Amino acid sequence: MKLRTPIFILLISLLSVTCSVQKTSHGRQRDIWTSQQANTWYAKQGWLVGANFITSSAINQLEMWQAETFDTATINRELGWAQAIGMNTMRVFLHDLLHQQDAAGFYKRMDVFLQIAQRHGIKPLFVLFDSCWDPFPKSGKQREPKPHVHNSGWVQSPGQYALKDSTQYPRLEKYVKGVVSKFATDPRILGWDVWNEPDNMTGASYEKVEIPNKVAYVLPLLKKTFEWSRSVNPAQPLTSGIWAGDWSSPSELKPIEKLQLEESDIISFHNYDTPQEFEKRIRLLQRYNKPILCTEYMARPNGSMFQGFLPIAQKYHVAMYNWGFVNGKSQTIYPWDSWTKTYTSEPPLWFHDIFQKDGTPYKPEEVEAIRKLTKEGIHAN
Repeated sequence: MKLRTPIFILLISLLSVTCSVQKTSHGRQRDIWTSQQANTWYAKQGWLVGANFITSSAINQLEMWQAETFDTATINRELGWAQAIGMNTMRVFLHDLLHQQDAAGFYKRMDVFLQIAQRHGIKPLFVLFDSCWDPFPKSGKQREPKPHVHNSGWVQSPGQYALKDSTQYPRLEKYVKGVVSKFATDPRILGWDVWNEPDNMTGASYEKVEIPNKVAYVLPLLKKTFEWSRSVNPAQPLTSGIWAGDWSSPSELKPIEKLQLEESDIISFHNYDTPQEFEKRIRLLQRYNKPILCTEYMARPNGSMFQGFLPIAQKYHVAMYNWGFVNGKSQTIYPWDSWTKTYTSEPPLWFHDIFQKDGTPYKPEEVEAIRKLTKEGIHAN
């Protein structure tokens, strides 16, 4: 394995960016959308409301998509529950190892997923890379969940070894270009979220094995990922959501946040705080004059709940994706602190998720609120 230092990676990245522009100067790579282009696209979508979706039968992205565990019956059933409460989109995570393992089979399974989603009136926002949770993903059979631990098996993409090894970047480029180009004009897809929380350092869960200078590796690769995605001229928008820090002015943004916002066709962000803070963040992002998507929210003990957030989002026409849908192997009914605090039974208040495995709503009043507001949103557009 040939390892590179972060400085060397950055220099190589800048050189390759220059070459990329030269190679695509004849017009194959599209530009970042203007505000007008982005808002014209958004005007056709209506109010988008959905969840971050993984089947209850899967512990992570690999188990959801691999041939042996690709569970179409559960996908169909659970997307049916989403449709029944007025949801029309889902944020769905992919993984680079799926492409390495079996690209042709992966494309076929994505197509099957899209067929099922289309039957339920749902357009997915696909996530290509993710910096959260386990840095050491492995293809094949996935481990069983750790009892009572939030997202105990979720894996990063690319994993730490690939992130640190520049000789694997051509494989990652092949993954990004392959997936996006395969579905670049597919009207069943809402868009591409190119990298989830790229500067997330995993907190207490994996901090002992996380690389301290992770962002130095991610930053140039994130830039490349946007360029790889645009190079195949997708009809759908690209985005990467900012999620922490001070957004009060451009001068306060971290370099990676500036990159995310500047390279995105549409703006996306995460917020698990109070309704007041949620509204404040929306107002700060309005300065970009582009559509806004909140691609993660809803952590009940934090005060981030449907009844408080959705009316604000409807007011500002912000698309909404709560974390968690059905209580399953991801175990996100447990809070983030389940990595450091021992739980022996179901928490008194679920952290995430909407439904029990049998389709029973955790809180019927929440489901009714979602159904009512999404119905209003449809009539308003």
